[in-house]
Amino acid sequence: MQQTHIDVGAILEAAYQPVYNDLVTRATGRAVRSGIEARLPQRAAATLTVIDFSRVGLIDFSCADEIVATLVRRACSDTVGYEGCFLFDGISDDHLDAIEQVLERDRLALVVRTIGPGAHRLVGVVDPLERQIWETIVRERLQETAAVAAALAIAVEVVEVAVAALVQRRLLVQDGPLIRPPFGAAA
Repeated sequence: MQQTHIDVGAILEAAYQPVYNDLVTRATGRAVRSGIEARLPQRAAATLTVIDFSRVGLIDFSCADEIVATLVRRACSDTVGYEGCFLFDGISDDHLDAIEQVLERDRLALVVRTIGPGAHRLVGVVDPLERQIWETIVRERLQETAAVAAALAIAVEVVEVAVAALVQRRLLVQDGPLIRPPFGAAA
């Protein structure tokens, strides 16, 4: 899978000089989102775009809405011409507060890697069965729906429906019969 890295801190610095490292106004969020969208590979189905927040201090609700929710919403509806997946990286607990609020409001979800040990997490609104399936795929490193169904003792058809929903929301990648989290086969 091809990978693109986008440093949100660098986009913020380019737009506002090295004065800010916080995302605290809707206008700032809009400018940063535009910078991210300009760097997205077009029509790259097998692309993981890592959106790196590690150099961002604070993110308020309006910027989380402008950057995170709008990117995810547009990618899932295909209005930006992007077919890959996102991994929001360098996410702190402070970032998560604002991000989770906008995800819940808009019923969205995304994959994050948190600061520190770098744990991958699924955050936002996801059906409990879909979350269980996603976590099983990540934890057990399973790549086939039949293996996931066996691990959870549920029907393969149920897993296939849930996996299709997770793929559509860009939370899993499907390559023929194989499935994996957007950050690769290994967690």
